Amino acid sequence: MGADGTPVPAPADLLRELLDRVADALDLEASVEVVEDDECLTGSLEGDDLGLFIGRHGTTIDAVQHLAQRIVFAGQRAEKGVVIDAAGYRDRRRAALQAQADEAAEEALRYGRAVSLDAMTAGERRLVHEYLRDRGGVQTYSEGTEPDRHLVVAPAVA
Repeated sequence: MGADGTPVPAPADLLRELLDRVADALDLEASVEVVEDDECLTGSLEGDDLGLFIGRHGTTIDAVQHLAQRIVFAGQRAEKGVVIDAAGYRDRRRAALQAQADEAAEEALRYGRAVSLDAMTAGERRLVHEYLRDRGGVQTYSEGTEPDRHLVVAPAVA
């Protein structure tokens, strides 16, 4: 119950309502699915032409994800993470980042020098850091300031 005695909607219901409203506001023909597990609340849009929702380099979908985290757990400690996806964008982006990371690691080892990747969000940098952590032979670190902060892959120092 809320402070005024009214029932508080479940986080999954709040997320579904938010995504429905955003899709309607953008005039998208999309269905919304919300899946919840112990660690994460995932909201996904499926439909044609979701590029407007994803935005250039994922900026819009990342902004919606940030807002969703704030709205779904407003006034309380976030119990779990919120992930927003659209038409499998997150999986495609993860695969592309891992391919870039592999290429950078191979180049760093082949030529014995640091290789800078393009600017990326904090979450994307974290994904690449974690992906290359167990590879061996390379180290990663971030350089620069937002929004141009980028990841560097360098040969590991022995």
